[in-house]
Amino acid sequence: MTKTATKAKTKITIYGAEWCAYCHMVKHYLKDKGIDYTYIDIDKEPEAGLEAVEKSGQRGIPVTDIAGDIIIGFDRPKIDAALSAHKLG
Repeated sequence: MTKTATKAKTKITIYGAEWCAYCHMVKHYLKDKGIDYTYIDIDKEPEAGLEAVEKSGQRGIPVTDIAGDIIIGFDRPKIDAALSAHKLG
């Protein structure tokens, strides 16, 4: 598990893979906003992939969990809405 530390408490988890362009886009978007997140590479941690499927109901990545709000893919409006709703960005 890789953690990007810019704030004290992580309430965001990104499930992705290094080969996934949209996973990189979510990571860079949050990093550019200075928002802390935990990144889990499902290729290296297959059990986390199952967790992402349970949370999202599908097998696509990235799956971003923002304090319980599940966002599939790189959906900037949904990311921004979840960050705002949870006062994270």
